[in-house]
Amino acid sequence: MFFGCSSNGISPFTRHLCRFIGETVTIFTTSGGASGCGFTGTLLSVNCNFVRIVTHEGSAPSNPLAENICGDFDHGLKDGYGMGGVGGDAMKKKFKVGSVCDIPIDRIAAFCHNAV
Repeated sequence: MFFGCSSNGISPFTRHLCRFIGETVTIFTTSGGASGCGFTGTLLSVNCNFVRIVTHEGSAPSNPLAENICGDFDHGLKDGYGMGGVGGDAMKKKFKVGSVCDIPIDRIAAFCHNAV
């Protein structure tokens, strides 16, 4: 479970974090700006130096059997004249990808999780 760690290098806090892998957690860091507001997501992995969370999961395909035929296209785009465009931008696919955050353990100020 702990890659690149000696058995003596595992802190009690790191062991505690491991109990919540797969759960939704909020981690506040000692940094400022937007990152100081905390990161909420699913805890993916923990090692001696970092925790990894998914803060925004990507969406599932709308039609997994024929994604290239029935994909999620944005048909609401307009051309320069206020009319619906044909082809080009009107057929751009909406991609929704996930966001992964690697947070240094020594920069965690608070770790929040459900009580149950």
